[in-house]
Amino acid sequence: MDARANVSESGFEVVVIGAGVIGLAIASTLSKAGRSVLILEREPRIASGMTSRNSEVVHAGLYYPTASLKAELCVAGRELLYSWCAEKRVGARRVGKLIVANGESEEGVLDRLLLQGTQNGVAGLERIDRREVLRLEPAVHASSALHSRETGIVDGQALCLSLLAAAESSGAVLLLERSVRSLAPRSFGWQIEVASPGDETESIDAGIVIDAAGLDADRIAALAGLDVEGLGWRQLPCKGDYFSMAPGTKRSLDHLIYPVPEPGGLGIHSTVDLAGRLRFGPDVEYVESIEKPDFEVDPSKAAGFAESIRRYLPDMTEAELVPDYAGIRPKLAGPGESFRDFVVEEATAHGAAGFVACLGIESPGLTAALAIAERVALWSSV
Repeated sequence: MDARANVSESGFEVVVIGAGVIGLAIASTLSKAGRSVLILEREPRIASGMTSRNSEVVHAGLYYPTASLKAELCVAGRELLYSWCAEKRVGARRVGKLIVANGESEEGVLDRLLLQGTQNGVAGLERIDRREVLRLEPAVHASSALHSRETGIVDGQALCLSLLAAAESSGAVLLLERSVRSLAPRSFGWQIEVASPGDETESIDAGIVIDAAGLDADRIAALAGLDVEGLGWRQLPCKGDYFSMAPGTKRSLDHLIYPVPEPGGLGIHSTVDLAGRLRFGPDVEYVESIEKPDFEVDPSKAAGFAESIRRYLPDMTEAELVPDYAGIRPKLAGPGESFRDFVVEEATAHGAAGFVACLGIESPGLTAALAIAERVALWSSV
């Protein structure tokens, strides 16, 4: 599909809706390739939605079914991300992860994850015994573990700023506080009506529209005339809370520590940021609406978190935990439902030519961002 370059004197070849990590990665890739790109963001600043409430883990790609988009884009995106961060001097570090097992049934899960990861092309995976676990992390209790050396952490906000800088240096334009009200197909592509500050309305012409609107992505897809219910693209907001260590507590871990995965998530795991600060989470709580999202963390959850953490840190106490932050991710699978993949799809087959939908971009979305951008670029003749 061509990029419909001659939209109008006041239009853009590509309009990207959403200035989180996915939208900014797409804008950077397309603008570098010479496309005229406009980024629309409804908030007053970039990366203030889902991206700002991300665990900032760089995933290896071992949890997802082979040949799924999540697997392919995570594995490819991880290497692109590490290379980008090295080039742009964005903080990132391969700290490694231990997925820990206690008991025969959980060790069987590790065997399956090792096989899955190997089939997905994940390097640096190794089954280790209890002695090696204790050598790497003396405080961690486990009968064995799966060591993922390629798992890491990244400064998500610095990454987004670097992506924006790269996009703008190639001519991309960012408009903040612009909420999309309507999308209408035209001979040149799309006409977008947006609300600007003061509730004034602007009209923008676009050859191609990229929907990278995060939690709002299904609404944007519906505005483009897509049947989000029929396509199974309705996003289900799912809240996850995190706790951190209370002031004065002295715990440290060098690796990320994960239990074996559980339905709907990866279990209450420990992450460490680039400053060495420990956080634990997230849990899984589907919510009814995101019109007025509640990001408060209920302190009474500390007891349940402590109990989960004791699976691998047996002396953890409730008193050591304090509420930290919460995020909401856009799941396509409801409670108890089976795996659902990312949607990264150009919608001509669904009656919306020139509209690219990026929906259900939860974890490992940050890791996969640059690979998602390369995939989207294929529909723009880059």
